[in-house]
Parts: sequence; C-alpha cells; structure tokens
Amino acid sequence: MGVEGENLQGVYGGNELLEYKLHPDYKGKKVAVIGGGNVAMDCARTIKKLGAEAVKVIYRRAREQMPAEDKEIEEAMEENVEFLFQNNIVKILGNEKVEKVELIKTELKQKEGETRLVPVNIENSNYEIEIDYIVMALGSQPAPFVKDLGLELNKWGNIEINEDYQTSNPKIYAGGDLAGIKGTVAWAANSGREAAKSIVQKL
Repeated sequence: MGVEGENLQGVYGGNELLEYKLHPDYKGKKVAVIGGGNVAMDCARTIKKLGAEAVKVIYRRAREQMPAEDKEIEEAMEENVEFLFQNNIVKILGNEKVEKVELIKTELKQKEGETRLVPVNIENSNYEIEIDYIVMALGSQPAPFVKDLGLELNKWGNIEINEDYQTSNPKIYAGGDLAGIKGTVAWAANSGREAAKSIVQKL
C-alpha cells in the first residue's frame, strides 16, 4: 500500500499466506486483514480457524461496496470475524515488529465522472488499535511486462477486450481481473477457457 511501517516484521501478503502456507503462530494474537475481496475473506476465515484471538477486516468502503461474495462475508461474520467498514489504514506502528495500526474513518462521496462512491478520509478521525499481525489482501498487480505491450486500457487500468477476449492487439487475448472480469480464481479460469475457445476459432 505504500504506507509507513509496512516493512515491519508481522506484515504479510494475503496471496503469499494462502498459496505458500507461510502462517505464523496466531494463537492468542490479534490480526488485521486489509481488503474487501474474496482473498481477504479467505485470509480472515483461515486465520480465525488457526486460533487467532481476534481477526478484524479493515475496509475503506461500506459493506454494500465490498467485492467479496455475500455468502463469504456472512460466513466470516458467523465465525466471529469483526468488520471495520469505512476505515482506511494510515500507518503501521512498532519498533521491529508490528505493535499497532493507525486507522482513519472515511465517508463515501460521489465524485464527478465516477459511478462508484469514493471513500474520503475524515479529518482528525484517526485512532490506533493494538495488532500483532497485518495481512494485506488487496489483490495483486500484473507483471511489469504487461505495461510494455502497448494495449488499450480503460479508465480503471484494465486491459480493454472485446466479446472474444481479444485486446487492441489482435494477437493478444486477456481475461480475469486483469481485463476487469470478476476477481476470483473461478472467473479467471472460466475467462481463460473462453479466450482459448476464441483463439481456436481464429486458428
């Protein structure tokens, strides 16, 4: 996220934890999960099941704007995962390892040219909570070479594709959240399959 303190011991990436199972010992610990998608839900629920004392999901928008599936959110709540909606992370505090996180409350505003409500920090609403581990579950960025392909992008930075998953370069196809399709593994796999069908038809 580019916030102060994110290089302290105890800050992890969500995909890193889930894919490589590099979990620390959560027993008796307080964990903050930053994000609102299905990866954040997977992280929060997994960490809670691994014995964390408290798991807090921190999301800068309201529940209605969360990209995670409703079922995932509801099941996380049933498992005693706490949600801090309309909160944004300011910085991570600690000497060598995570000790606290500073948050700021947000309000949602409609900005010109935006279809989605935009979270704006509320001045002087900062506060701190004690936390042992922080998990950044904010999605991932495409590999750097993608920027060098010279493809047309939309205003959100996603690769523009047509109904056949073809980009502005007819030899390149794209899918998944890179192309603005729902950000889950299942949707990514489906779009890859559909793109493959289109390629076969072209060939």
